[in-house]
Amino acid sequence: MAEPRTLEPEEWEFWDTWMRAQRLLARELDRGLQDDCGISKAEFSVLVSLWRAPGRELRVGELADALDWEKSRVSHMLTRMENRGFVERTSSGTTGRRTGIGLTTEGGRVARDAIAHHAGNIRRLFFDSLTPDHAATLRAWSEQLITRVEGGEVP
Repeated sequence: MAEPRTLEPEEWEFWDTWMRAQRLLARELDRGLQDDCGISKAEFSVLVSLWRAPGRELRVGELADALDWEKSRVSHMLTRMENRGFVERTSSGTTGRRTGIGLTTEGGRVARDAIAHHAGNIRRLFFDSLTPDHAATLRAWSEQLITRVEGGEVP
C-alpha cells in the first residue's frame, strides 16, 4: 500500500488561506441576506429555486433534488417559510394531493429583492476585485475540479 502524500508547508498555508477566504465570503454573503432581506441562506436557496421554476412552482421532491437536501429538511424549511407567507402548498395531479410548493406574492417580492441584493453583494465582494485573467483562471480551475470530482477521477 502506498504511503499517503502529505503537503508541503507552503501548500498547507495556501490551503488554509483558500479555506479562510471561502468562509469569509460565505459569511459576508449570508450576513447580507440576513441584514438586507431578513432571510437565511437556506430560505434564499428555496426562493431562488422556486423563482426559476416554471410557474414558480415545484413538487417537493423536485425541490429537494434541486437543493440536494433530504426531503425532511425541505419539509421543515417549507413549514417555516409557509408560516412567514413566502410559500404555499399546492395541489397537483388528479388526486388533488398537496405535493407541490409555490411562491406566494410575498415570496415572489422577497425573492426579487433578495436576488438583487445578493447579486450586488456578490459583485462587491467577489467580482469587483477579479481581473479578467484571474476570473478566467479561476473559472478554468473550478470547471476542472468539478469534472474530476463528479467524473469519479478522484479516488
